[in-house]
Amino acid sequence: MKDIVFCSNNCFVLYSAAVQAKNSENKESVPALPQSPMKERPPKAFHQYSNNISTLDVHCLPQLQEKVSPPSSPPIMFPPAFEAAKVEAKPDELKVTVKLKPRLKAIHSSLEDCRPPSKKWKGMKWKKWSIQIVIPKGSFKPPCEEEIDEFLKKLGTTLKPDPVPKDYRKCCFCHEEGDGLTDGPARLLNLDLDLWVHLNCALWSTEVYETQAGALINVELALRRGLQMKCMFCHKMGATSGCHRLRCTNIYHFTCAIKAQCMFFKDKTMLCPMHKPKGTHEQELSYFAVFRRVYVQRDEVRQIASIVQRGERDHTFRVGSLIFHAVGQLLPQQMQAFHSSKALFPVGYEASRLYWSMRYANRRCRYLCSIEEKDGLPLFVIKVVEQGHDDLVLTDTTPK
Repeated sequence: MKDIVFCSNNCFVLYSAAVQAKNSENKESVPALPQSPMKERPPKAFHQYSNNISTLDVHCLPQLQEKVSPPSSPPIMFPPAFEAAKVEAKPDELKVTVKLKPRLKAIHSSLEDCRPPSKKWKGMKWKKWSIQIVIPKGSFKPPCEEEIDEFLKKLGTTLKPDPVPKDYRKCCFCHEEGDGLTDGPARLLNLDLDLWVHLNCALWSTEVYETQAGALINVELALRRGLQMKCMFCHKMGATSGCHRLRCTNIYHFTCAIKAQCMFFKDKTMLCPMHKPKGTHEQELSYFAVFRRVYVQRDEVRQIASIVQRGERDHTFRVGSLIFHAVGQLLPQQMQAFHSSKALFPVGYEASRLYWSMRYANRRCRYLCSIEEKDGLPLFVIKVVEQGHDDLVLTDTTPK
């Protein structure tokens, strides 16, 4: 048999029949591999790697020398779950037996998470409490709220605020007392001395219109006409809101028009139930609250003149923080000295004002101002009325 030599990467491969004899000699020194169940095929040729260092057999791979590592600590053996683990101790030590049990799910409402659910705990955390009230048969009448209030008042165990005084102001249109609902008649506006009208009662009158500044014009004219018109709903005088359908004579109070289910529109018109369209309308107005500044336009000079001309007044006239009590008078011989280029100084004039105290900070007191005559000249008097102190009187010949 010929020798065949291959060269690859400076390694020489030699196939020779002489190698077969050498391998047979070394069989005794190499341990035999385990027999496989498959039939061994007859080897065609034995091969050997040869280089310039050594000769290695393909069946015996080189074994590198392992580094000696430090001895590892013995593994800790944990007893398996759901089984009993026993710890054996020396004769001199105490023998302990540990039993591991499966951990239960935590119960959030209990303090002990590992407490097993059992019937013996039923009723220990909560208990039902029932009560029965037995009312004896007979003529038993439960007390009303007024009797309960009187009983609590006698005991003196409750604190109640002072009752709010009743508002006796009456609207000249609808004749209802006090301020109305915001989404209804709304607040009361002053028309004249002790004359009041609801905002919406005046605003929805046919003659009344509103300026850009918020003044209501022709309210007195509407009131004068309403004294002769009868409402179709309540049959009382003072109705001023009429149907805007041509030749329709139905007229209502504003509150009665809402109760009669009249239809109001955004252009300040109204249709009675006989002429309103069926269903909903895109221009229909269903909310009547007015949060803007609205007032009744009136002749204040004429109003003040009418107040001054009254002999005995039952009402108090107030301008801001100034309360008017008496206007006084001027005789012909006093006209020369009791006036200036800007004001008159009538003898007997009296007014009071609530203003800041001269003695204490953040406290108010009453100042009573009056005009008297002394030696043919006006004398201006200011009396300071303050609780806890004597009245202090200040006088001078000029109003300043």
